Amino acid sequence: MPELPEVETVRMGLAKWVAGRTIATAEVHHPRAIRRHLPGDAHFSAVLAGRTVLDISRRGKYLWFPLDSGDAIIGHLGMSGQLLMQPTGTPDEKHLRIRFTFTDGGPELRFVDQRTFGGLSVSEGGADLPDEISHIARDPMDPLFDDEAFLARLRGRHTEIKRALLDQTLISGVGNIYADEALWRAKLHGARPTDKLTRPAAQGLLAHVRDVLGEAIVAGGTSFDELYVNVNGESGYFDRALNAYGRENEPCPRCGAPIRREQFMNRSSFSCPRCQPRPRSIRTN
Repeated sequence: MPELPEVETVRMGLAKWVAGRTIATAEVHHPRAIRRHLPGDAHFSAVLAGRTVLDISRRGKYLWFPLDSGDAIIGHLGMSGQLLMQPTGTPDEKHLRIRFTFTDGGPELRFVDQRTFGGLSVSEGGADLPDEISHIARDPMDPLFDDEAFLARLRGRHTEIKRALLDQTLISGVGNIYADEALWRAKLHGARPTDKLTRPAAQGLLAHVRDVLGEAIVAGGTSFDELYVNVNGESGYFDRALNAYGRENEPCPRCGAPIRREQFMNRSSFSCPRCQPRPRSIRTN
């Protein structure tokens, strides 16, 4: 699932190639790609024709395109969604779901999604912030992110640190990969209770989250297969800098102990058994 760095990489590419252009047509090639747009494909196409994209914005893992009508296009990549810029006339991708052409005749925007878990929709009056995603917290790269409020809410909860990092109503954009990487840097096990964190430890963790996300954005995100690419079809390369995630039984870059993998919420967590000891209450033999 793309996380903040991958979605931000796509946002920056779209801002370069789409912002300021006027949509000529919006062709829906698969109804599931607009399943959240309840009025249907004909309405989707009609309401977008002739609209100018003012900018490309992001809240957590969601994108939205403010339009000159005051509405917005909301986009979520799901597990395999891609927003690709392609020259007009280029052969269609196998899993093309939506195509946007523009009045200037330049490169078209295509939403390609093999698994069709992602999708686009139109939010009426959502140019500033669509109501559909207003419940999502700001991310730590947002200039308006409130550090003090986050720290108070984090330490006031009775849950595990990693669960808190993945809670998009508390802090958005952080997923499994970058949570593991930030926790490794902070030398914290993901099962540590949030209400037992000292303020300095919580501050340090937030700083590591920011550092990991920022470095991953510079690297263009993390690509483990061909499903995540930027708008030009290029893969990110932050996977080369991962210290814990996906490195089961490889030596910890810090102490040399074999990285362990543990089950977590139907997925895997990766950590160092020496640098990130489990809380005593959950230690096993």
